Amino acid sequence: MQDAQHSSDPKLPGWNHVPEVPIEVSPFFTWPPNPMRMLGWVSARWFRIAENSILTVLALVCWLWFQPSLEVTKSLSWDWIGALLIRNLALMTIVAGGLHWFFYRAKLQGDRLKFDPRDLMVKGRQFTFGGQVRDNMFWTLISGVGTWTAYEVLLFWAMGNGWAPALTWSDSPVWFVALFLLTPVWISLHFYWIHRALHWGPLYRIAHALHHRNVNVGPWSGLSMHPVEHVLFFSSVLIHFVVPTGPVHILFHMQHQALTAATSHTGFENLLVNDKRRLSLGTFHHQMHHRYFEVNYGNLEMPWDRWFGTFHDGTVDAHERLRDRRQRRA
Repeated sequence: MQDAQHSSDPKLPGWNHVPEVPIEVSPFFTWPPNPMRMLGWVSARWFRIAENSILTVLALVCWLWFQPSLEVTKSLSWDWIGALLIRNLALMTIVAGGLHWFFYRAKLQGDRLKFDPRDLMVKGRQFTFGGQVRDNMFWTLISGVGTWTAYEVLLFWAMGNGWAPALTWSDSPVWFVALFLLTPVWISLHFYWIHRALHWGPLYRIAHALHHRNVNVGPWSGLSMHPVEHVLFFSSVLIHFVVPTGPVHILFHMQHQALTAATSHTGFENLLVNDKRRLSLGTFHHQMHHRYFEVNYGNLEMPWDRWFGTFHDGTVDAHERLRDRRQRRA
């Protein structure tokens, strides 16, 4: 299978697969406005088989069948807290573990659409538990899922007691739906600034360096973070103390942050079924951040990197500009 990149374009060296470049950010932040690109952007993320649409259905399923009522959550109890923890452990294991098994254990897609030509590290002195996958699984399942669940407990407990504003479908159907569309944008804004802060020297050494043990990433890498970083990473959910929402929006918000951390670090651009691309997964934009370190701190929902001069669009020209900046600093 050939890369989507035009054959006449020079390919960024050192990669097994480079997607179509230059990488484009959300058309909602480009000028002049392009309604057709905007429609295509929304359609690709919400009206096809895509992360956002899948996570919306998942949040609804959890809300209807696997979520205690606010009447229950108003009183702290290990019964419902334990149920949330088990649910979140199961979700993360299914998503990250399933992707790891498919792409790296069974290797059902081989190297097709795999960004980095290297295998994940079996051993490495930088990993607390010796191997990359074991290390990532520990930090993901213990600290990551633990912090994810703690934030959910806090919000559901507060909402049950009336300390966080609640919203129902009958209050405003339009706003109820709009909150799903706006949540990834808010997460993007929050993620960029938290991520930039984590690259500040002291915070990097204390916390973020653990995540950057992964130069070549896999599904278990996404949520492999220091507990301090987990607290900061998931803190975007505190907006529900200000903006009226419902429990289903909190579920969508938290599952979006946690589970897309796994999918975006898959290391493969897309899931192939019968040689056709069926589900966008890993993002080359963020994969480059793990290798080049000082580019692409945010994601493509908002163009913060472009505004602050840290955007690498995957082209050879962008890479030359990065090398020039490094040489000038040296």
